[in-house]
Amino acid sequence: MKIVTGAEGFIGSNLVAGLEAAGEDIAVCDTFHDSSKRGNLSKRDIKNTIRSEELFNFLSDHTKNIETIFLLGAISSTTETDTKLLEKINVDLPKKIWAWCKNNHVKLIYASSAATYGDGSRGFDDNLSLADLKKLQPLNAYARSKHEFDLFISSDQLDHNDFNAQWAGLKFFNVYGPNEYHKKSQMSVIPQFFNQIITTGKASLFQSHNSKYSDGGQLRDFIWVEDCVRVMMWFDKNLSSSGLYNCGTGNARSFLDLAKLVFSAMDKEENIEYIPTPEAIRDKYQYFTQANMDKLKSLGYDMNFTTLENGVTQYVRDYLMGDDQFL
Repeated sequence: MKIVTGAEGFIGSNLVAGLEAAGEDIAVCDTFHDSSKRGNLSKRDIKNTIRSEELFNFLSDHTKNIETIFLLGAISSTTETDTKLLEKINVDLPKKIWAWCKNNHVKLIYASSAATYGDGSRGFDDNLSLADLKKLQPLNAYARSKHEFDLFISSDQLDHNDFNAQWAGLKFFNVYGPNEYHKKSQMSVIPQFFNQIITTGKASLFQSHNSKYSDGGQLRDFIWVEDCVRVMMWFDKNLSSSGLYNCGTGNARSFLDLAKLVFSAMDKEENIEYIPTPEAIRDKYQYFTQANMDKLKSLGYDMNFTTLENGVTQYVRDYLMGDDQFL
């Protein structure tokens, strides 16, 4: 059995779809309190549903059947400021789940984040020693909470290298795709551009406040959510070396590129304006992210990543412009 926490969320619901298509025995775990997420699992044939507060009871009752826990449930807002809540959900709960996995020899595959790399001045290399990992300086409270658990589990591996449970922490870069709509201002810019174009006829990009980058020239490693699902499912079958792994394409693209692709997919004439980056995020804004994917490839992962052109076109035409936007 595979357990997916955060199953009603963006990446979680896409993973559930992938596991279901592969014929896996799945149990989905979430709070199931957010009505804006209801469509994310509406097409799935769910046989085992776990409310978050019942997770450990379920684990105790089904220990012998559980092979893998995909830990995707988290507070993922980069603007969240409640540090106690972040500590509880993004650090303390994962620690408890990891302790259970160790005791019961169950694989843990969890969501870290590229936000843990901070401003990128130390690069985006996932093949870091613990000492180098400690030097990373995340820019916001969410990223710091993810980094804290990365440090904890990496330290635990060094201190107790005799345990049988394996783990992989995936540093997701800028993921986009269906079922992210509940994230509102935190969803990828593709549906935001799409909605802007529908309502105003133009797309709004942030101005650059960094002399090294032109307006719209800020760069991100955008990754199609189905590629993330493939990586997670590959790790489930092929995890041979526990550790932190980047999950991006290895190819940074500009927001201007992205906006132009959305216009093209919609068959609309380009109309782009530039607005100031909000003061609240200006000092914590990443101008460049690009995953180094050598570590994953060294394990034998050889699947190609979806190009931005193909991903955006598929997202816009198959989902955003359709009557049913959900996977």
